[in-house]
Amino acid sequence: MAWFDVAAKKLGFPSIELFVKAGSDGESLGNCPFSQRLFMILWLKGVIFNVTTVDLKRKPADLQDLAPGTNPPFMTFNGEVLVDVNKIEEFLEERLGPPQYPKLATKHPESNTAGIDVFAKFSAYIKNPRKEANEGLEKALLKSLKRLDEYLQTPLPEEIDADSLEDPGASTRSFLDGDELTLADCNLLPKLHIIKIVARKYRGLEIPAEMSGIWRYLNKAYQREEFINTCPADREIQFAYLDVAKKIK
Repeated sequence: MAWFDVAAKKLGFPSIELFVKAGSDGESLGNCPFSQRLFMILWLKGVIFNVTTVDLKRKPADLQDLAPGTNPPFMTFNGEVLVDVNKIEEFLEERLGPPQYPKLATKHPESNTAGIDVFAKFSAYIKNPRKEANEGLEKALLKSLKRLDEYLQTPLPEEIDADSLEDPGASTRSFLDGDELTLADCNLLPKLHIIKIVARKYRGLEIPAEMSGIWRYLNKAYQREEFINTCPADREIQFAYLDVAKKIK
């Protein structure tokens, strides 16, 4: 029995192992926003868990048997194998709930859909090799980012004094749903970070400085150990897109 199983059992925690994509060296954290999403959720829940990086080029036979035909991320929870990211998120929120563990669901439904199309717009943009299509795809990405920025700059109801006649001004919250990280952030932040790194590296495109809501959001995330310690190195993100980011012709 591994040390984390022993420690977890003594403290009354479940036995949890998260399997995530390995980096180019086969050991470090690789570029995978879905892996980071689950890693962040488990960290925020405050449970004891173990993380195993899986080298997709040399996937161990025992993992093939554990989750046949499945690539990371996947997880074992008290011996039960879970393979669907959305279902794992739902499972963890249900099984690891109050009072022992924090609830990570959002208070405001809109926080779950803010930035919902940003990564799809980015993927279309970065994979496109045609010069004539580049400008339109770039504009579509920036438009999507602008909508996210507007949401982050719009005060949430709890930030507005209903008795005041003054303009509440821009939101000062740290994250999508308030000042605490939620499931919505675990989903969006890894993707937004990838966009920042890859668009700069392969297209020379920066998230515009005037999108202060997005920059506040990212900078607050970079101050949280739950994000920075679950995030792959920039070079891993760049390496992952080396062949994906098509050269404009």
